[in-house]
Amino acid sequence: MSRTTDEHGDAEDAPGARPERTLAALPPAHGRGFARTWWGRAWLKALEDTALDNAQLKRGRKHAREGAVGAVCVRPGRITAVVRDRDRTPYRSDVLLQELDDGEWDRLLGVVAERSGHIAALLDRDMPPQLVEDAAAVGVDLLPGIGDLEPECACEAWDHCPHTAALCYQVARLLDEDPYLLLLMRGRGERELLDELQVRSVAHAARHTPQAGEETPAAAPEGVPAQAAFAAPGRPPLPAPPPAVAAPGRPPVLAGGTDPAPGLDVAALEFLAADAAVRAQRLLAEALAPGHAASPVPAALTEWQDTVRLTAAGPPATVAARLAAGCGRDRLDLARAVRAWEHGGTAALTVLEEEWPPDAEALARARAQLAAAWEEGERAPRLRAAGNRWTAPDTDAQVRYGRDGRWWPYRKDRGRWWPAGPPSRDPEAALAMLAVD
Repeated sequence: MSRTTDEHGDAEDAPGARPERTLAALPPAHGRGFARTWWGRAWLKALEDTALDNAQLKRGRKHAREGAVGAVCVRPGRITAVVRDRDRTPYRSDVLLQELDDGEWDRLLGVVAERSGHIAALLDRDMPPQLVEDAAAVGVDLLPGIGDLEPECACEAWDHCPHTAALCYQVARLLDEDPYLLLLMRGRGERELLDELQVRSVAHAARHTPQAGEETPAAAPEGVPAQAAFAAPGRPPLPAPPPAVAAPGRPPVLAGGTDPAPGLDVAALEFLAADAAVRAQRLLAEALAPGHAASPVPAALTEWQDTVRLTAAGPPATVAARLAAGCGRDRLDLARAVRAWEHGGTAALTVLEEEWPPDAEALARARAQLAAAWEEGERAPRLRAAGNRWTAPDTDAQVRYGRDGRWWPYRKDRGRWWPAGPPSRDPEAALAMLAVD
């Protein structure tokens, strides 16, 4: 089979051959979950709803966390990897997923081509829920459901074993980064899809363009996104984005020389100029990051949040004193807020200050994560729940459950709970930061 290399560094089949991509083994996933995106979580839900033995899934998660899954081969209808057991015995493991037939692909490509937003999202390696809903409306199920992930393993288990489960958990991490892998499992490679979508998009635009003598409609057609146009065969590539700035620019030195204007705090002004340079450099880096166009615009900071952010930036002592005096909080409150900010910005600050009662769905999800965090036979720590906070009795350790499903470690000191580390999707990893077992 002849092979070419696509722009992501993965192998893709030559024109006319069946597409295939091989992705290098991922490093161990200690302290993180296996799916950040909603489609990655849907993939894992299909696995967990299908498997009959929850103990096998726990062992599979453990294998995946420990880096036991080798390079993953993705091709239509099948994913394959070698998974090593605890004793290092290798097993070839496969998971099968039904391919879409030609009629289903025709309907799917039709609905995608009609919405330029769908094409733009795919080009940004995003899969909006509306795309999946539109596909379902024409009878095409993109995401797998119960029973759709069929296991095959050299260990000869008849249901999902730890090896096929580990493969599925690892693939969830890969899907987070590239939803095209799911489309490849369903039967079409990225290049083939983009070429076909370009043809259909142009045809769709032509159908909605008035002919000679026809009345011009009030609204012009949406057209084709620039990225989709440049993705067509024979088109020149988009120009490279500007290079990232390695370090923030140096702000001007205002002290010295002439006397400052009355009432002007030179140290504060220099600090704000330096802070602006740091923020500008960070914003540029975020703008150049993959998927930035599809990222939501962050909310503006409140006065309190911006005070905490500026204090965390390490201002001169006189400026820090002014911030502390003007924020309306005591020094310990400000110090705890700064500690939280250093671990996770506005999200961490919200977890510090907000206590909320999880609804039934969020509570069930939190309890399921806690139950799945320890292997069968391992002793889980005793935790007492109050709202979204789980405290280990007779200790100074606590984990807090955020509205985004992450767990935040806290430690008690001087009668107050202090943030003790960054968040984790895995409550076991959050508790490990507190040495609770």
